[in-house]
Amino acid sequence: MDEVEVSTVVYVSPEEVYEFLLDFPGYARYSEYLDRVTQDGDGSPGTNYDLVFSWWKLSYTARSEVTDVSPPTRIDWRIVKDIDAEGYWAVEPDPDGVPADVETASRVRFHVTFDPGSASDDAVDLPRLVSMDWVIEKVKPLIKKEATKIVERVVEDLEGQKRDVDLEIHTGPDTV
Repeated sequence: MDEVEVSTVVYVSPEEVYEFLLDFPGYARYSEYLDRVTQDGDGSPGTNYDLVFSWWKLSYTARSEVTDVSPPTRIDWRIVKDIDAEGYWAVEPDPDGVPADVETASRVRFHVTFDPGSASDDAVDLPRLVSMDWVIEKVKPLIKKEATKIVERVVEDLEGQKRDVDLEIHTGPDTV
């Protein structure tokens, strides 16, 4: 299993972060490769999201499902077709991350675990002479890059202004 985790401190309460993260269809505006998100449900466990991605000459619709929520600290999800993947958004108070001119801070963590080898060969209509292994090797660095951009943009929207964001990025099987 491969893992990617991106975390940072945002200067709003955990409750504000959590409510913001529940607006999953809004994530499409954060990613260069995510064209749109459609939602079936209210955001609680069992809610499904279709995520329409496009990259290079490929288009793919991933279906994710919310598996658990623990307001205001965690949203768990999993991909329900074509690849073994799951993850979560976690939010916790971060009193050590509060600068003198800020009232509150929260640590926001985006974590995804996936098995590249579990990708279904017929999930994507590949061009001739292109293998699924080649696509996976090209996409893996994009996942890390996109996770980083998403967290940076979430911070900007939550705080209402752009700032330098200190991101902690972990990849690999020992990511926590």
